[in-house]
Amino acid sequence: MANRAADLDSLIRLRKWMVDERQRELAALVAREEQLINYGRELDRQLVREGEIARADPMSAGFQFGAYAEDHKRRRERLAITLAALRQEIEGARERLAEAFRERKTMEEVQKSRSVRERVEAARVEQSELDEVAQNQHRRKA
Repeated sequence: MANRAADLDSLIRLRKWMVDERQRELAALVAREEQLINYGRELDRQLVREGEIARADPMSAGFQFGAYAEDHKRRRERLAITLAALRQEIEGARERLAEAFRERKTMEEVQKSRSVRERVEAARVEQSELDEVAQNQHRRKA
């Protein structure tokens, strides 16, 4: 029994490690998403600044603003595509984390069940031994 319990402890440690790994994976992806969102915000701030510069000097900067706006649009489109792909990866990572967590919980429940059965069996064996001792004492008295 002790060997089975040790095997189960090893499996539970492995499952906990897997959950931790999946959490780290998800955290890295979410951090990357936040970076991309911040990059998008910075792109928008740059567009506003360039627009203000173009309005202040329409003769020279205004002429170049159209090209800048087109470049901004392309960068935003690429960013949107990248974010969409990353969000799919995040969803997959969340599913893998949930699966790893379910597997860990299953192992913990099996361990809990085994512990209960082992305690019940130990109590039964102990009671049986006590009953045998009591019967032997009763026979000696009689």
